[in-house]
Amino acid sequence: MSEHRYTLAVIVGSTREGRFAPVIANWFTRHAESHPHIDIDVIDLDAIRPYELRGGTEAYASFAERVEWADAFVVITPEYNHSFPAPLKHAIDLLHRPWQAKPVGFVSYGGISGGLRAVEQLRLIFAELHATTVRETVSFPLAGSLFDDQGALRDPAPAAKAADALLGQLTWWAVALREARLARPYGA
Repeated sequence: MSEHRYTLAVIVGSTREGRFAPVIANWFTRHAESHPHIDIDVIDLDAIRPYELRGGTEAYASFAERVEWADAFVVITPEYNHSFPAPLKHAIDLLHRPWQAKPVGFVSYGGISGGLRAVEQLRLIFAELHATTVRETVSFPLAGSLFDDQGALRDPAPAAKAADALLGQLTWWAVALREARLARPYGA
């Protein structure tokens, strides 16, 4: 395994019935897979049901281990009422140390703002957890109109460019922070 290879956990933050999140997550995951130095672990909150996770259970241990194992994160979030979904906040709050000294990027979608108001709030939360958020984001305003019925972007070039910028920053931070954690464990 190359020293520059890393594990990226893609956290799908919506659990609503009829959610658009799988379309966004599938697009982003396929795009990220074109970067050969990234191993991807998709953590879909709809599948892990964060409100049911309890310390001491196998499901909780599995979620905690996946977050611990990741070198970086991309949170895929919609914007609901100028914020992000409650199950996403609950999942983040279940853990503390596994988020520390790791980079976090965002892919957002929603109405005219493209989910950016949700991202700004998530930046504050991850800062409190001692995670490092990267500047670049991928945002899909009026997301339903940007994808066709098969989940393909009608004009993929702008989103691909934004995703490459995001992944470039995450790669730098993932490798640098992993090396730093190995040299000197983070002790916040």
